[in-house]
Amino acid sequence: MTGRARSTSLILGCLALLAGCAPAHGAPRQRAALRGADAPRVIVDDAGDSVRLPAAPQRIVSLNPTTTELLFALGLGGRVVGRTRWCDFPAAARAVPSVGDGLPPNIEAVLEQRPDLVVIYRGGVNDAAVQRLRELGVPVLALRTDRLEDLSRAAGTLGAAAGVPAAGDSLAAVLDSTLAIARSSTAGVPTTSVVILASTDPPIAIGAGSYLHEVVELAGGRNLFADLPAASAAVSLEALTARNPDVLLAVGTAPGPGLGRPEWRAVRAVREGRILVLSEPALARLTPRAPAAIAALRSRLARAQPRRPSP
Repeated sequence: MTGRARSTSLILGCLALLAGCAPAHGAPRQRAALRGADAPRVIVDDAGDSVRLPAAPQRIVSLNPTTTELLFALGLGGRVVGRTRWCDFPAAARAVPSVGDGLPPNIEAVLEQRPDLVVIYRGGVNDAAVQRLRELGVPVLALRTDRLEDLSRAAGTLGAAAGVPAAGDSLAAVLDSTLAIARSSTAGVPTTSVVILASTDPPIAIGAGSYLHEVVELAGGRNLFADLPAASAAVSLEALTARNPDVLLAVGTAPGPGLGRPEWRAVRAVREGRILVLSEPALARLTPRAPAAIAALRSRLARAQPRRPSP
């Protein structure tokens, strides 16, 4: 078995452990844990606010696809009574009533679910909703989920808030371990220079502020627009051509009609057909499935990079 294959196997093995690290909802062990954890607690969220919970919440509205997925991974899916329309994984999440887009949330739709906890994305667009919900007596946890390092912290916070701290700590440890394996697997591996395009008309490149930038770099890609601190920015075709990527990564379900235009043939990767479409749902947002997505993308990049002359 090659080093790359061994690393991929380790990552997939850890992901299997992640899937089974929390007991299924309603299992006797979890019911017993809930009885022991049914006491007031104060949780500090990512805004630095102290959120008081009189008991382990039983009706949770999650307004962030990342936290919805984490709640299900913690075995708490049965307590999720509201989600956004973007919360589509795991499949069981789709059976939970939708309260709309979530950025910002529809306060009335959230209140209709009678939540005893709302989990929301930490960002300025949601500040007014957080304040309003708290004024109405609804506890709100604002969690930042922008970077891979945020996953384990969010898992631990959700576990503590829900009264299952051991499950939260276990999930956090598995997430940290799988990401550590992904990082070590990239060390010393020749990198493939890439440009990640969110759009071709106009060209919009992914910068260092994006979660996708982290994923691509851990998969062995070198983002040629890492000097952009923002998550994305418009770039000129001339700038893209000058950076001369080995591979062009197109985000979405198709590369877009722009790449078929004659002017795009100035880009060597387009001219030589080295275009990878990143349509996997696990690449679209921060998710516990990121380590598996990194391993799969690493294999795709290795196959797509141009052959280099022997020294």
